[in-house]
Parts: sequence; structure tokens; C-alpha cells
Amino acid sequence: MSGLHLSALTLSHFRSHRRVELELDDRPVAIFGSNGAGKTNILEAVSMLSPGRGLRRAKADEIVRMPEALGWKVSGILHSLGQTYEVETRAEAAGNRTVNIDSKTSPQTALGRIARVVWLIPAMDRLWLEGAEGRRRFLDRITLSFEPKHAEASIAYEKAMRERNRLLKDMVRDAMWYAALEAQMADAGAQIIANRTAALIRLQAAMENAQTSFPTASLSIVSPDDGDDYSDPEALLNALQASRATDLRAGRTLVGPHRVDMRAIYSAKSMEAKQCSTGEQKALLLSLILANARALAEDFGAAPIILLDEVAAHLDADRRAALYDEICSLKAQAWMTGTGAELFTELGDRAQHLLVSDKANSSEVNFL
Repeated sequence: MSGLHLSALTLSHFRSHRRVELELDDRPVAIFGSNGAGKTNILEAVSMLSPGRGLRRAKADEIVRMPEALGWKVSGILHSLGQTYEVETRAEAAGNRTVNIDSKTSPQTALGRIARVVWLIPAMDRLWLEGAEGRRRFLDRITLSFEPKHAEASIAYEKAMRERNRLLKDMVRDAMWYAALEAQMADAGAQIIANRTAALIRLQAAMENAQTSFPTASLSIVSPDDGDDYSDPEALLNALQASRATDLRAGRTLVGPHRVDMRAIYSAKSMEAKQCSTGEQKALLLSLILANARALAEDFGAAPIILLDEVAAHLDADRRAALYDEICSLKAQAWMTGTGAELFTELGDRAQHLLVSDKANSSEVNFL
């Protein structure tokens, strides 16, 4: 058995699914069916068994099945490094999301300590072309997979920054009001940068040391001002203090790790990712996810659960076969979606195959 996988998954009133119960082994899961049948909803349910708002970044009340609006629940049996856990996350109607591990109420961050989940979805296809926010979020998900405490540093930083921004909008000029908040931001912010940098170094090594059919890239963190040093708490604190006058005029904080970007240079062409073709950009994203999985297989002790939504349709048969071979060699339980069974032919019996159908205003899921 693999080091990390779900042997059972149950969805209740989750998106289009009234109820789905799956019994699984540790092989990849190939999910196919027509558009709108509810394939991605299954991947999203699995993503909710990790910290955060899942692969769609949806709020708890946006996930509930309509028109019933009874609340929703996702539960499963998770096997991780020789241990077995009963995991559950749910939200009652108009309520907040809660997490239970072995029937005990737990913080979301506890999910990150027992499992790792990474994903690639179509919304990420424009990652290299759109704003820095999406790339920061992508980098933070990778960082979180290596260091679960990254979430705590991010939460502390965001909370202090919201309070500081409130002072800025209210045009508060007394330095005493800012001192404690900026100290918190400096400590948490420097930790965020340290975590992100360590994750990129690990990712870079995993790409360069692998025999893979997917491209490699040179990765780095860049700030709006190349002179900014957010990795040192004292330097970040000084930058925040020096920026107060400018921040007051803007009504928000303009320096800090929330302003940095992730840069990728496509190694084979020495070209920025944003200048590459659509196919090259997609291949590079897959390469980063696979590198993330390879590194976690070494560092965590098991490859992560991998969620790949509609990826196979954008690859030719040779590249699909290469992707499936890498996933299987990692012994990763990868959940993959596509419109037709032919997209998963190269997997054969190395995977479990699920057909999702839209029947009577509800989704039906069957193993083949």
C-alpha cells in the first residue's frame, strides 16, 4: 500500500452530489464523464481534506447542494505513513466549516500535518499571464505542502496587516498605534519569505535531479523593488516604518511579502514563462506539480494526493503516457478528470476508473 491515500470517500449534499460513497485502493483514480456531470466536484471534495478553501477557493456556503441548502459534509478514511485516520469536514447551513480527525474537533492546519494534497486546475492555465496574486497563492500552496506551519505565519501576517490597513484608512498618524502591528508583520513576514524560499529551493532541486519528460525552470522570488529585503525581520520592520507616509496616502500597506512575485524562466529556451507558448506554459505547470510530488515523497515520506482537473485533454498520447508513468512510479494516488475514457487508456489497470453521469438532477458515480 502507498504511504498516503484515501481508502474511502463520502460526499453528502456537496455541490451536484446528493450522496456519493467510494471505496478505493491506493491506485490513481481516473474520473470521466460529460461536462457538468460533477467530476471536478469530486476533486474539490478531496481538496477540502486539506487546509484552506479548496481548489475553487469557495466559501463554505457556496459549496452546499441546492435547492436543499442543508449544509454539506465530506468524510474519508485516510492512510498516512502507516497510520489510519477518520477525517471529516463539514458546514451546516449558513455555518462555518469545521474539521474532525478521529471524531475530535481539530483546526484545519491539523489536516496539513497528516496529509499533503496538491492540485492543478484549468483556472491555473493563465498563471504566468495574469497578476502576481495568483502566483503567490500557487507558491503558498506549494510552500504549505512542505511546511504546514506556513499557514500560521500567513494568518498572523494577514491579521496584523488588516489592522494596520484599518489605521491607514482612518489616517491615524500616531506611531504608537503601529509599533506592535508592524513588529508582528515583520516577524511573520520574514518567516513567510523564508518558507517560500526554502520551498523554491526544494522544488528547483527536484526538477533538476529528475529524469522527466517535462520541462525544467529557474525559479525565484522577486519584489516590486529589487532592493527590498523581506527575509530579515529587522529589515522588513524598517521598511514598514519608512513606508508609513506613502501607505497613509494609499490607504494600504505597500511593502511586504504580500507584494512579491514568483518568476519562472523556461530553462530550455532561457525565456520567461509568460512569453512561452500555451502548451509550454501548461507543461511547465505540470512539471512544478510533479517536482512538488517528488520532493514530498522524499521529505514527507510519501507522495502527496495529486488532483489534476482536465489535464489529459491538453496532452498528446506520448505526453499523457509520460505523465501517467511518473504518477505511478511515485506511487501517488492521483485523482484525474477527463471527458472520455480514452484519455486514460495508457493507465490501464494501474488506475481505478470512475464514470460520472448526470441523472435526475443529481450526479451518479460508478466504477468500471
